[in-house]
Amino acid sequence: MPTDLWGWLTYDDPADGVVARLVEHLQYTAGGVFFACLVGLPLGLLLGHLGRGGTLAINISNTGRAIPTLGVVVLFAVSPLGTTLFSLSLALALFALPPVLTNTYVGMREVDREAVEAARGMGMSPGQLFRKVELPLAFPLIAAGVRSAVLQVLATAVLAAAVGGGGLGRFLIDGLGSQDYPQLQAGALLVAGVALVVEVTLALVQRLLDPVGRAAGPSVTEIAATEGP
Repeated sequence: MPTDLWGWLTYDDPADGVVARLVEHLQYTAGGVFFACLVGLPLGLLLGHLGRGGTLAINISNTGRAIPTLGVVVLFAVSPLGTTLFSLSLALALFALPPVLTNTYVGMREVDREAVEAARGMGMSPGQLFRKVELPLAFPLIAAGVRSAVLQVLATAVLAAAVGGGGLGRFLIDGLGSQDYPQLQAGALLVAGVALVVEVTLALVQRLLDPVGRAAGPSVTEIAATEGP
């Protein structure tokens, strides 16, 4: 086993080396965000489009933020599902849901009403109005919510190791338990480094996918007019 910081940062054991633990960590993160988006995006889009249910969205978000993190992870780990990728992803999804749902709802509600009315006046159907006006204009806030959820789950996923799971949290939990401080430091650096890389990558992806940003900043009325019914 490694005995210094550099040794742990370059630890390449196929079973529990840096790459293996990183893959596990990203799987937990992807699973948690996937389940959160599966619920939060459709619900937020629907409530925001209808202009109703704001209290419901806020209450769900506040409840999710109030849930004790470690307690939920332990609860899912001792359930019949056990310490599996599926169960841990469900647990982590509870912490990803608030930013996804809140930002999606707020993004839809803050769409410029002038653009909506202009598109409606041009004869757009409700479906076209949603796809071609509301969704593109709400995209920046929705994407910001997903990014926030990814980073939150990425940080929270270290708790998977506390209940017998894998991920980069194993370096933290094992290092703390054995007082192996180089291992502990390596785990902290790895989690921070991965979070930084993921944040920069998602920011670039958001910029590339933003339909309004790609349009070089036309006014909201122009966006509605150029889409057409």
